[in-house]
Amino acid sequence: MSKTTAPYGTWKSPISSKLATESSVRFQEIRLDQKPGFVAETVFWSELRFDEGGRYVVCSLNKNEKDFKVWTPKDFNARTKVHEYGGGAFFVYDGAVYFSNFSDQQMYVQKSPDSSPEAITPKDCNWRYADGSLCSKTGKIYCIREDHSLVEKKKAKEPQNTVVSIDPVTQKQTVLASGCDFYSSPRFSPDGKKLAWIQWNHPNMPWDNTSLFVAELSSTGDEIVPGTAKQVAGGEGVSVMQPVWTPDNNLLYIGDQTGWWNLYQYSPDGNHQNLLPCEADVGGCQWVFGRPDFSVEPSDGGTVIMKRKEEILKLDIKTKEYKKLETNCTSHNMLTFGQNGELYCEVGSPTKFPCIVQLNTLSGEIKELRVSKSLSLDKGYFSVPENYTWKTSDNDVCYGYLYTPQNKDYSAPEGTLPPLLVKAHGGPTGYSSNTIALGIQYFTSRGFAVLDVNYRGSFGFGTAYRNKLKTKWGIYDVDDCSSGAQALAEEGRVDKNCLCIDGGSAGGYTTLACLAFRTVFKAGASHYGIGDLEALVRDTHKFESRYIDNLIAPYSAETVKIYKERSPINYVDQLNCAMAFFQGDEDKIVLPNQAEMMYEAVMAKGLPTVLVMFKGEQHGFRKAENIQKALDGEFYFFAKVFGFEPADKHISLDIKNLKN
Repeated sequence: MSKTTAPYGTWKSPISSKLATESSVRFQEIRLDQKPGFVAETVFWSELRFDEGGRYVVCSLNKNEKDFKVWTPKDFNARTKVHEYGGGAFFVYDGAVYFSNFSDQQMYVQKSPDSSPEAITPKDCNWRYADGSLCSKTGKIYCIREDHSLVEKKKAKEPQNTVVSIDPVTQKQTVLASGCDFYSSPRFSPDGKKLAWIQWNHPNMPWDNTSLFVAELSSTGDEIVPGTAKQVAGGEGVSVMQPVWTPDNNLLYIGDQTGWWNLYQYSPDGNHQNLLPCEADVGGCQWVFGRPDFSVEPSDGGTVIMKRKEEILKLDIKTKEYKKLETNCTSHNMLTFGQNGELYCEVGSPTKFPCIVQLNTLSGEIKELRVSKSLSLDKGYFSVPENYTWKTSDNDVCYGYLYTPQNKDYSAPEGTLPPLLVKAHGGPTGYSSNTIALGIQYFTSRGFAVLDVNYRGSFGFGTAYRNKLKTKWGIYDVDDCSSGAQALAEEGRVDKNCLCIDGGSAGGYTTLACLAFRTVFKAGASHYGIGDLEALVRDTHKFESRYIDNLIAPYSAETVKIYKERSPINYVDQLNCAMAFFQGDEDKIVLPNQAEMMYEAVMAKGLPTVLVMFKGEQHGFRKAENIQKALDGEFYFFAKVFGFEPADKHISLDIKNLKN
């Protein structure tokens, strides 16, 4: 068929906002039954369901059955609010699912998909739980507890985080480790005699200075033997994470002692060994609990499955020999090793939606168990990204993925160039992968080019690159996004007069900063983004309350000038472009008043602007209808500002100060 010639940005696309969320899920965690000797013929996972109002649901699939089962009843939501970002919300033991429930944050046990969950923690305590597991030797659950009771009574500014043991029968809880600001990954040894965990203090984040501790458990398992807790790894300038015991009681963990997150073994004799030295990160930033980057074979522990950049490797711990496992995918997450060489994980690629697979590490056979999204659309509507690097400030290099316009039904008039949307990821210590995302394909199939930027400060490129944003937030990320757009314009690949940017959370801040402090972009869209850094310091939650100390500087009378200088809200007089704001009214991480302040200021300036406030949404939109409205609204906003006539006639938005 011949293509229709039409201007970039006006192409009609079958990739609608509804298609982007309809029957779509996002996988959160993968679990196998933890009971020793239990033949794990069933895999469990949790998924975020957009068409159920953003509810988290635990599902399972027996390898001998065709259809999966849904465990979580409709009036429950298997989601924890520890650190606000959550994760580590459920685990499985002896065929039963233990999970945190979102509405009351109590821990429940559910013995079958058809049974009613039963609470095993007290109500009305204002306690939250995450990252738990049950030890067969002691009969205790070991997990992170976040106590908000004193905050609720206005007797403390921050909740208290601890490692606790829980008796699932008596519901008795005992604090095992306390005194630090944060804890994660409590892991008991196979013999039930030791407990390992990660801890850190303000102003560090889990990818900064963290410590790995090991202590002896009492015979009952609900106390730490006095004087036995000791730090075995980590400390100043080192990030350690994800401790895992092998069946022979050695301890594996990920650490960045070499400048890259590599896999280490800590032996009872106190030796540390890098199992596979490489200039590549085998782990990612621990924004949430419960997403392992490596997994140990559960019987003899002699084999490890681990990530390395876009690869997945099978490593023999003793011989150090390894081989790459072929999956034809570029992302591998939540690695979970079962019996008989079976690995369960989430995989994805630029042409494959994330799905949970069972990979036989002996034969190489792969079986898809659950797909996050199933589409029958022609591949001619999808843009496959290319790796794109460019020079940025201070003679440095930045990385990203470039998506060019792609729609098999359309071509642009000869001699014209596409508009460019630059995407700034959140975090800011985050990462943009090249796994297919319909939010990007929505734009490229309508005639936009998209540059997904991994600016300095992103993880996945080593410790030095990750640390480059320290004290430079609002500078280097802005430089990288701006220089990427300029490089493409100078190369003649995009229209220099139609450059726009978007981002969520910290990416929203980068978006607003680019618009306030640079003249590169003509329009931008902030999704729950930060406009006032001082307000962020005053209002945000504990987990990130001192994050900005390293990104900017510790907040004080001496440094307040820096905060003001890098806050877009204070430079509205410099704005000369259109801005859209999309915000949840229950956001506890970036409070709604920041979007409202920025919106009012931009509107008063007479610039095109719109504010869409979503009722009942927190930090990141989870309801399908709101995700659709934000996606449609952003595209419509850019189209109207650039003077395109969108092919989607059903979209409307009340844009203030729109002249055309």
